[in-house]
Amino acid sequence: MNELRQITCIVCPVGCRMDVTLQDGQFVGVSGNTCKRGEVYARQESVQPTRMVTAVANVIGSAVPVSLKTQQPIPKDKIVQCMEEINCLQLKLPIMSGDVLKENVAGTGVSLVATRTLR
Repeated sequence: MNELRQITCIVCPVGCRMDVTLQDGQFVGVSGNTCKRGEVYARQESVQPTRMVTAVANVIGSAVPVSLKTQQPIPKDKIVQCMEEINCLQLKLPIMSGDVLKENVAGTGVSLVATRTLR
């Protein structure tokens, strides 16, 4: 049975409204996109949506938190678990931009990295 989903593309500022057709949970096609990137986004978003996670975490001995992000997008359904793990981090100074703060966050195989230096 075919399923039709409407999504808004977030790849560029145009924000195309797209109709995505799925059959048995598999991508069949998309309409409404004005570029090829929209089709790639629609395929990914409708079958296994992912997101970059950006956050801040407390650092022991610092009044300033460290900003961090996932090195790659993670499955959308892992974001809550990722944030719980971020909240449990026990980070210590110094932290350099690019340092891996946690490997395999939420069992995704993706690392959390610092996006600023704190000394």
